[in-house]
Amino acid sequence: MFFEPKNIMFSLQKLLGKEDKFFALLEASAAEGRASVQALLKLLKNPDRERTLEDFVVSRRKEKRIANEISEAVATTFVTALEREDIEALSLALYRIPKTVEKIAEHILLAPHFMDGVDVSRQLVMMEKATETLVKMIVELHHNVNIQSIRAHNDQLQAIEGEADKLVLDLFRDLYSGKHEPLKAVFLKELYDLLEKVTDRCRDAGNVINHIVLKNS
Repeated sequence: MFFEPKNIMFSLQKLLGKEDKFFALLEASAAEGRASVQALLKLLKNPDRERTLEDFVVSRRKEKRIANEISEAVATTFVTALEREDIEALSLALYRIPKTVEKIAEHILLAPHFMDGVDVSRQLVMMEKATETLVKMIVELHHNVNIQSIRAHNDQLQAIEGEADKLVLDLFRDLYSGKHEPLKAVFLKELYDLLEKVTDRCRDAGNVINHIVLKNS
């Protein structure tokens, strides 16, 4: 069946009313992903400050608690506004974001001297944009959703992921130039792989949201 694309609106929460707890939990989960990226930005912007994993540990614990709440709610709730497999797929995709960001922080704190002369600020900007876009998508998922808006956000995530891939290629090009000592080269390769994974995780979560919206339109 063909649907006219302009001004198509729908409201998922009308299925059960506006109090479906899954939306609030998913919003909180996306917010923790954004918070973890902001913590990483703070970590790298303040090299003279005492560096710890505390902010990342707190964010990951919150994210794990939220994921557990979602899992328990899926098992105990008889009817949900979203299909159970969609809730679980989105929860898992969101959970992986702060988990990966924490691994980046752990990697940096393991050998901070290898970060001398290394600039990943553009990658971090891409990560911040991606997590912010995810938050917007889930807020819209909770309220009256404009399908075109969700598609536009998802297209933006795809573009961010593509740009992040290009930036990582530039980093790898420098890495393979031969000017880095072997241990630093190994360190940087692992770091760049992790940075790339964050935008990949955000893209994956955006694809799940887009799938949910299309399926419920």
